[in-house]
Amino acid sequence: MESPSQPLRPRPSPLSTTILASPPSPSSPEQTALSQALNSTAKLANHLPTGTVLAFQLLTPIFSNNGVCDTATRHLTLLLLILLAASCFFTSFTDSVKAANGQVYHGVATLKGLWLFEYPYEDLSGLPDLRKFRIRAVDVVHAVLSVLVFVAVALRDKNVVSCFYPTPGTQEAEILGIIPVGIGILSSWMFIQYPSRRHGIGFPITKE
Repeated sequence: MESPSQPLRPRPSPLSTTILASPPSPSSPEQTALSQALNSTAKLANHLPTGTVLAFQLLTPIFSNNGVCDTATRHLTLLLLILLAASCFFTSFTDSVKAANGQVYHGVATLKGLWLFEYPYEDLSGLPDLRKFRIRAVDVVHAVLSVLVFVAVALRDKNVVSCFYPTPGTQEAEILGIIPVGIGILSSWMFIQYPSRRHGIGFPITKE
């Protein structure tokens, strides 16, 4: 004689069990503010030239010997950081223009206007007025901010920190943690308040 069938009970999924067993604890306002500041600092790397960021990511482990530096590698790493910071500063003054025929030309801003790299200067009829692309105060602000952002990104890199501060003390560790966050907050506010109209090199040209 067959036993009466028992009603099937739904088995809880492992995911639901995990969620019920360990509900996420609410974050405090201080933790939320710190997380947002760190996220904004990380996103600031988007304001840096792509080539500079790639060179930093590829060359820093090589020059710093993965953070284990001696005197020679420490000097080489410092030289690399100076050159990359100079690249960030210089790139802030680069711009691109589109000629009447649709050709895009690249150049660097000067006090008199935009100096193009490859355009034949015998005929400038197909270009907009290059004098309106001259250096302005906002360009200098963005150049300085780009250098500061690069410094913040470098201070968040473990190879750079291990190279120059292999055994940081308590105060040094606190400073190395505070400076990038402070730079991130200040630079984010400045980039929003003073946006740049430069297109740089390799970026799409938008209509003003």
